Formats: sequence, C-alpha cells, structure tokens
Amino acid sequence: MTLKDAVEGNEYIIKDIVTDDEELNAFLFSLGCYSGEAITVVSHIKGGCVVSIKDGRYNIDNQLAEAIAI
Repeated sequence: MTLKDAVEGNEYIIKDIVTDDEELNAFLFSLGCYSGEAITVVSHIKGGCVVSIKDGRYNIDNQLAEAIAI
C-alpha cells in the first residue's frame, strides 16, 4: 500500500521508499521520511496530500506519495 491510498487521520509506519532517485531519497530523509518512521496523512488534496512527519507538516504530490510504501 502506498501513501496515496492511506486513510486520512490514521498513523502508518513507512516500510520503504520506492525510487531510484538518490536526490529524492536524500530530500525525504531530510524531512524525516525513512523506513520505520511514523507518518500520518492529514488530508488528501487535488494533486497530492498533506502529511505529518514528526513535528512537521508537508504537502507532497501524488508521484511522491506513490513512492512511499506504508
């Protein structure tokens, strides 16, 4: 299951980041988005979703949401 399919308000544990782009991996890691970390979808919006990771909220697009396996 990917983050795009997640239910709003539920907390999930990130299982894997599915991408070959090292720059994207580094960016997600800097946000605190890596395997074993808790993530919550705050809301789904057109073109993406708002997520809560640790103490921050981020707006991510659908392509990025599909790369995050939960």
